[in-house]
Amino acid sequence: MTDLLRKDPGAVPSDLASCLASGPPRATAFIVTIYGDAVAPRGGVLSMRSLIEAGRAHGLSESLMRTAVSRLVTAGRLSGERIGRTSHYRLTEAAQAEFGAAARILYDPPVAPRGWLFAMTDAAPGEGWAEVASGLWAAPDRSDIDRPEGLTFAADVVAGAPDLPAFAAAHWPLDAVAAAYRTFLSDFAPLRADSAVLRDVSAEAALVLRLRLVHAYRAAALADPRLPDAALPADWPGAAARALFISAYLALSPGADLRIAQVFEDAQGPLPRETEATRDRMQRLGREAALHNITRK
Repeated sequence: MTDLLRKDPGAVPSDLASCLASGPPRATAFIVTIYGDAVAPRGGVLSMRSLIEAGRAHGLSESLMRTAVSRLVTAGRLSGERIGRTSHYRLTEAAQAEFGAAARILYDPPVAPRGWLFAMTDAAPGEGWAEVASGLWAAPDRSDIDRPEGLTFAADVVAGAPDLPAFAAAHWPLDAVAAAYRTFLSDFAPLRADSAVLRDVSAEAALVLRLRLVHAYRAAALADPRLPDAALPADWPGAAARALFISAYLALSPGADLRIAQVFEDAQGPLPRETEATRDRMQRLGREAALHNITRK
C-alpha cells in the first residue's frame, strides 16, 4: 500500500486504488522512473528532499531512497552536489543518453520495422540483436537499431512467412514480454475509466498513479524487441498495452504536472509545471492517440 492510501484511504477513488495495491516498487528502479518521467524534461536535477517525499508516497522509506541514490551515484547515473543543507542530484551525461533512448520508446510513436537486418560478427552488435546461428545476428530493420561495423545485410521474407513467429519466439524473449504486457493490462485495467474520472482525482493522486503507470509500462516496453507484426503471435498484447498507457497518461498528466510543480524542487526552487519538452511529449502522445483512435472521453 502506498503512503498516500495509508494516510488517506479515500485519496484515490476505490475503483482506481487497486492499481496501487501491490507492494512498493524497488527503490533504485523507481528513482529511474521518477527522473525519466518527471525530472529529465525539467532540467534533470532534483533535491534529495524531493526524492524522499516522492518515495514516501509509494511506501519507500527515507533510508531506502538514500541507499538507492547512493547506488545510482556509484553506477555513474547520478552525480550529487550539496547546496546549503540540501543535496541535489543530476543525471550524468551517460544517463542522459540512456534516458533519452528510453523516453523515445515510451513517449514517441513506435518506429515501424521495414524488414530485417543480418550481421556477421563474433560480438553482439547491440540491443535488439539476437544470435540466430554462430556468428550470425538478426534484428528488426528499424531506424533506431544500431548497425555494426562488420558485414550487414538488409532482408525481407520471400518464402516461409508462416514460420516467422516460431523463428522470432526461438530467438527473442517474446513469451516473457507478452506476460509483462498482460500483467500491466490486468494491474492497470481500472485506468481504462472515462478520462473525466482520471482528471478528477487530486493532483497528489494523479502523480502517484502516473508514476506507477510509467514504472510498470516501462518494464514491459523496454524489454520489447519491437519486431515486425508478421513475426508476432496473433494475440500479441503490445498494442492494447500501448493504448492503455497513452490514454491514462494523457488523462492523468494535468494533475500530475501540477503536483510536480508543488513538491519537486531543484537548486533554483520548484520545478516548472511544464516545459517545452513536456509540452512536446504530450503533443506527440496526443497525435498518436488521434492516429490510432485511442478514445479520450
